[in-house]
Amino acid sequence: MLKLVTTVEEMKEISKKLRSTGKTIGFVPTMGYLHEGHLSLIKRAKSENDVVIVSIFVNPIQFGVNEDYDVYPRDIKRDTELCEVEGVAYIFHPTVKEMYPNGYQSFVEVMEITNKLCGASRPGHFKGVTTVVTKLFNITMAHRAYFGWKDAQQVMVIQRMVKDLNMNIEVIACPILREIDGLAMSSRNVNLSVEDRRAALVLSRSLFEAKDRISNGEVNPKEIIDLIKTRISEEPSIKIDYVEAVDLNTMQDAYDFNNKSLIALAVRAGKVRLIDNIIVGEI
Repeated sequence: MLKLVTTVEEMKEISKKLRSTGKTIGFVPTMGYLHEGHLSLIKRAKSENDVVIVSIFVNPIQFGVNEDYDVYPRDIKRDTELCEVEGVAYIFHPTVKEMYPNGYQSFVEVMEITNKLCGASRPGHFKGVTTVVTKLFNITMAHRAYFGWKDAQQVMVIQRMVKDLNMNIEVIACPILREIDGLAMSSRNVNLSVEDRRAALVLSRSLFEAKDRISNGEVNPKEIIDLIKTRISEEPSIKIDYVEAVDLNTMQDAYDFNNKSLIALAVRAGKVRLIDNIIVGEI
């Protein structure tokens, strides 16, 4: 029977008891408005752990000024029903005040690999992500945590944080799930107009074309970036934030595709910010 937990102390007490009885805890951190991508993480967590905890918390400190915190989709009733179907044991759904009480002043920050991509275009974003994830890891006491490759930079940042800070948790990255037409699944997709959603299909099309070009021998990242930008520019309603090719491990500019590389992009489709990527080379 799924239990909704709203306080830090209760969640910690539950996790402590689970660990004391030898249960393994799989944790899926989310901001809610769950979709099939989230559910795939939950399924993986359930297959590899005794108990699954899902957090649903729209984290204000990872949003910048004039970003979409206020309009980020929320529906805890719907999310609870989806989690129940998947066999989730606990949903941790705290308030902002519960997570950041009066006088809160501690933050966690990963350097260098946050200097590119979303880290550059959304100053302070990853500081907010790593802070809340650290808190959630401490609260849930999970053995394993599950993230999607759609937020590839986030995956690498969290893995670096866990390694650098000697955290006793395994971070597991899972494949991007896409709609049947290729659009990467995202909670924000619900805010797209019909026209903007149609135009947004250029993202996956351009990335797949780029991957084909690389498979056929293209070794120059600049050529690949130019190709993607050209394709996206064919949809005038899509405004590019960035298109970059970086080394997957360092998040620094890729000069060829000999190492594992991340080709990532961020755009605005109307008022909605979308990200997508492909990884070149085996993960």
